[in-house]
Amino acid sequence: MKQFATLFFLFLVLAGCEKEPKITDTMLDGEVVFDPSVYQPEKYLVSLAKPSPSPADAQKPVIVAIHGYSASTFEWDEFRKWSGNRNDFSISQVLMGGHGRTYEDFKNASWEDWRKPVEEEYTRLEQAGYQNISLAGSSTGCAIITEMIANGFFNNRVKPKNIFLIDPIVVPSDKFLTLVGVAGPVVGYIEADNTTEEDKHYYHFRPYETLKELRELINLVRKDLEKGIVLPAGSQLKVYKSKIDETADPVSAVMLYKGIKTSDNKPIEVSMVDSDLHVFTRLDLRKSVTAKDLENQRQTFEEIASRLTR
Repeated sequence: MKQFATLFFLFLVLAGCEKEPKITDTMLDGEVVFDPSVYQPEKYLVSLAKPSPSPADAQKPVIVAIHGYSASTFEWDEFRKWSGNRNDFSISQVLMGGHGRTYEDFKNASWEDWRKPVEEEYTRLEQAGYQNISLAGSSTGCAIITEMIANGFFNNRVKPKNIFLIDPIVVPSDKFLTLVGVAGPVVGYIEADNTTEEDKHYYHFRPYETLKELRELINLVRKDLEKGIVLPAGSQLKVYKSKIDETADPVSAVMLYKGIKTSDNKPIEVSMVDSDLHVFTRLDLRKSVTAKDLENQRQTFEEIASRLTR
């Protein structure tokens, strides 16, 4: 009875919330600030920057980097900056469908829409002749990659050489996601605790419709992991997971370890990172960054680059 009363009280609180967010022009949610890849996609996508690679360039590693739910290409900017003027690999920062534009675009996009630009970039790279393609995801970007493997997207295609998952979400830390089907239509949206600068790169308001899509995606991934996922032949996968994560429960790493095997039935690699940040590789605009955070980022970027080029 006490539990019912608590839930009923929560319902009344949610019912009192405004259904439409108050969006300003300084937010990604509005109609002024868009992700820069919308205007100049050739600066973010290798397939558009070099649609006709030389034989040598076609053999160089390309890593397709995918951001998380409610984020943008900004989430992988630091990896591009860190790589500097290196010419031994290239980075394709993909903007997931429905992201990086208005609140309504975000609200109306399904998780299949989120996935579509990732599939399109991979296909363009393959058709252009690139042979050494890898994938990196952060948070929900990891779920997109895992689902693509599970549904056979890479069958009869160039196989990804390396797959890197940064703070993947399989089990959410915030259990509100399990209640979104009931509470979502009442509350309409949830509000993120972003800084003013973060609001230019991450949605401030997250419509319940998008949370339902996120829940559907990770539930699908969880079921795929329970059945067992086999990586494409020759592909290697490594998980990097913060030990403390308020968004993606660390048990997500355990589920991935148990649920994915290489094509020769070997376990994947998992590294538990001494961090309390979600997507610990993104440090720009954080309210506080420690020396340990910087070291975690550096070590991870160095390992990714080393695996790409060996």
